[in-house]
Amino acid sequence: MEELYLEDCYIKEFDAIVESVIDEKYVILNMTAFYPEAGGQPCDTGFLHCEGKEYTVISVKKVDGKVSHEIGITGLKEGYSVKGVINWDRRYLLMRYHTACHILSAIIHSETGAKISGNQLAEDKTRVDFLLEEFDREQLKAYEAKVNYVIGKKIPVSIRIMSREEAFQIPSVVKLKDAFPPETLQIRVITIPEIDRQACGGTHVANTGEIPHIELFKAENKGKNNRRAYFRFKE
Repeated sequence: MEELYLEDCYIKEFDAIVESVIDEKYVILNMTAFYPEAGGQPCDTGFLHCEGKEYTVISVKKVDGKVSHEIGITGLKEGYSVKGVINWDRRYLLMRYHTACHILSAIIHSETGAKISGNQLAEDKTRVDFLLEEFDREQLKAYEAKVNYVIGKKIPVSIRIMSREEAFQIPSVVKLKDAFPPETLQIRVITIPEIDRQACGGTHVANTGEIPHIELFKAENKGKNNRRAYFRFKE
């Protein structure tokens, strides 16, 4: 299966062939631009159109290495030609949140040395988890200002799929070396020059200037060294 979003996050529509349908509602295509839920990023939603009928895509997950599209009604069969249409407003919002999350994570790491332990994107807010003993809530406004400064600089964001050997020359990727099984021969790397460079399978904008300014509005202690910060886009 060709996963179109890996190289072009801006594809809104695509044509594909149904390879198989499991239990009449889980559709595997020969190619897709739908992003499956992974890495803290929710899946895309949208539609598959076929012979004048509209099939709502309500969930997308990766199963046994293939992207599975759960549809709301039955009817699609193996061999059918379909047009996929992404719910673009939702996807683009999550793209902007994801790139903003990379920027904030990079700034927190640069300022404190904290290891980022996770993130979760949503349509109304996003959270970043990090490991840090001493947590200064007063610094949140400083982090917010630095993120917004990067957004305002309108820095190009690049996506590049590299060989395993080339990617492992990047220090930030080497830190995640154990996360890549031996059969992973190519690694997708997102680069925001002078800000962040890391392996990531999610969708991102092409320029930081596409991101609205953020507001860091909440911080929590989630355990001895576990910290959590929430941000959302300003109106």
